[in-house]
Amino acid sequence: MAAHSHSHETEEKVIPPAQTGAIWRTFLILLVLTAIEFLIAFTMPASGLRVAIYAGMTIVKAFYIVGEFMHLKHEVKLLIWMILVPVIFVAWLLTALIYEGGHLY
Repeated sequence: MAAHSHSHETEEKVIPPAQTGAIWRTFLILLVLTAIEFLIAFTMPASGLRVAIYAGMTIVKAFYIVGEFMHLKHEVKLLIWMILVPVIFVAWLLTALIYEGGHLY
């Protein structure tokens, strides 16, 4: 019986420089948005304006994350709208319920 030697070399996956740049760009954009959110959260006095700005920036950051990491920005526009419209209505519903419940200024 012939002896077979199997070498289990680890294959390193090299990320092309273009993808590395895109990863760093995404990281920096999310870092800046998060830093601005923290700045607003800890420096502005508690008010409805602070909540609105903070919520708006959080939604922008969430859309950017979905577009980048779930690759939604590369999809057809109809699919994007099919996902976006229900999210907008749910956000409106939650805002209306919070407002009617007396928890929003």
